[in-house]
Amino acid sequence: MKIGIDATCWGNKRGFGRFTRELLENLLEIDQANEYLFFIDGDTADTEAIPERVRKIVAQTEASPIKAAAADGRRSLKDIWAMSRQVLRHKVDVFFFPAVYSYFPVFNRTKIIVTIHDVIADHNPDLIFPNARAKFFWKLKQNAAVRQSDLILTVSDYSKGQIGEYFRLPESRLRVINEGARADFRVLPANGAMTDTLGRFGLKPDERFLLYVGGISPHKNLSALIGAFELVRREPARRDVKLVLVGDYKDDPFYSAYPALKKQVAELGAEDRVIFTGFISDEDLARFYNAATLLVFPSLEEGFGLPAVEAMACGTPVAASNCSSLPEVVGRAGRFFDPRNEADMAEVIGQILDDDELRSRMREASLERAKDFMWKKAAEDTLAVFEELTTR
Repeated sequence: MKIGIDATCWGNKRGFGRFTRELLENLLEIDQANEYLFFIDGDTADTEAIPERVRKIVAQTEASPIKAAAADGRRSLKDIWAMSRQVLRHKVDVFFFPAVYSYFPVFNRTKIIVTIHDVIADHNPDLIFPNARAKFFWKLKQNAAVRQSDLILTVSDYSKGQIGEYFRLPESRLRVINEGARADFRVLPANGAMTDTLGRFGLKPDERFLLYVGGISPHKNLSALIGAFELVRREPARRDVKLVLVGDYKDDPFYSAYPALKKQVAELGAEDRVIFTGFISDEDLARFYNAATLLVFPSLEEGFGLPAVEAMACGTPVAASNCSSLPEVVGRAGRFFDPRNEADMAEVIGQILDDDELRSRMREASLERAKDFMWKKAAEDTLAVFEELTTR
């Protein structure tokens, strides 16, 4: 079987970039029988991390699809045709898009699978798009992808239900594969490397801090988290706690809430206790997970919620929104709050901070829960979908 892959988002730092890399690396590991053709743009071609085993087909594009998928960007028709033409020149049995963000029309007579991670942009367009133009082109691309696909892949039962309802798709056209935590995310010793990592951001090894990991987009609800954090600190016994927000705010192409959040922090006089790290390596991220008192995940909506699984794999307690996919993913290992209610968020966070025994139970439960999510299993499920389509 020849499997064509849109690998243009391989280098993206956001969640769908990690999904692409982890899923495809594991697919190549478990599947030695089939041939994989990676269709990429010029920028991605320079990425050394793409496995040597695959056949790379490079389309000469003027703009990287990653940048073109930005909040205020779109790909030119010339670039879209460059990708479509390269696929047209090669016979493949299945063509797979790991993310709908980089979709382009495929004119081959082949089976097509498109991954739609969520419908956050459809439910909350004002929090995702900076203007009506960006929303229009997103909808145009997304609708074309849904129409052309033979199957839609997604990452949680929640997303499956929402996608089916929004696009009025029968269940027979939807498949679910879960995500997982890579091996870097595990319980680590509190050694010199951890001290050095924390120290670069002004933290000491014994300091308590709340951790957020993810995009700095409006739908991530970080303004409410900062507000809840200030409520938490009103208790004298919690005045030492800090808030660390890990996420790329410099090069992220998506609509960002960073300027508004920085203003909020300044108006609160909280610059000494709210830390924006920007993008950090997986090695540093694993140390932050291990050192954190609690991961807080306040999103208004998530398709999966990979940072929660990564945190749980490190034994970090998780407090998350009581909506969308997060209760499904975190399960009984976590505690939940109403993301639109800062007082409720603060109460749940405070309860966990104040109870050593509760945190200990949550750590043990987190480690067990994380075992349910593995990239190898995701790869096996994806390969089964490929095989299902080719036997129809």
